[in-house]
Amino acid sequence: MYEFFSQISNVLTQPLINLARSFESIPILFAFLIGVVGAMAPCQFSGNIGAITLYGNKSLQKGLAWMDVFFFTFGKIVVFTGLGLLVWFLGREFPRELTVYFPWFRKIIGPMFVIVGIFMMGLIKMNWTLTLFELPKQFFKKGKLGSFLMGISFSLGFCPTMFVLFFITLMPIVLSTSYGVVLPSLFAVGTSLPLFIAIFLIWFYGASGTVMKKGRKIGFYVQRVAGVIMVILGVLDTITYWTI
Repeated sequence: MYEFFSQISNVLTQPLINLARSFESIPILFAFLIGVVGAMAPCQFSGNIGAITLYGNKSLQKGLAWMDVFFFTFGKIVVFTGLGLLVWFLGREFPRELTVYFPWFRKIIGPMFVIVGIFMMGLIKMNWTLTLFELPKQFFKKGKLGSFLMGISFSLGFCPTMFVLFFITLMPIVLSTSYGVVLPSLFAVGTSLPLFIAIFLIWFYGASGTVMKKGRKIGFYVQRVAGVIMVILGVLDTITYWTI
């Protein structure tokens, strides 16, 4: 399964890599384009599809989910900027210590998709009032904190491709540029570009809130279908990253 995702990634990223290399003399643009390449990396590919499904469904039912997308991207910015600063202050050898933990961070995403999908399908009901369940309620209903945490978890899910793009390709530019501290955040924004495009298309074609306008019954089925997609993605993602 991982090889399948890798093949798709290679097809999509090679033209983008060539484009990014042509702008290597412009660090700001280079960092963003390398982030776009990262969006197609095997460990980000299924994650971006899941995010598009989740926030696309919300946009169709309740209105454009720009705030959720913003907090999702902000979570990514925090992680990549934090990693960039750690490398900046602690030296180039620091990333080697992180390779032990990245695979475990990546393995969390699949089960998380399954849980979110089951909730969207209505198979989990959260009616408790215990403080313990406040975080899940915010995660699934309010969305802002959940989107931020999801952005963080996606960013920590490194694979070899992302490791090379961020630490080997981007960080030397960061360390050699006077304004290098801002480059990881541009990289983070680049990794969210497919999500921005999806929400933009929903806005452009005037589809936001369409399901709500046509009735609750349609919304019921749309959310259930999105939940099924999330569960399938989660199962495939779990199989992929728990068997390598």
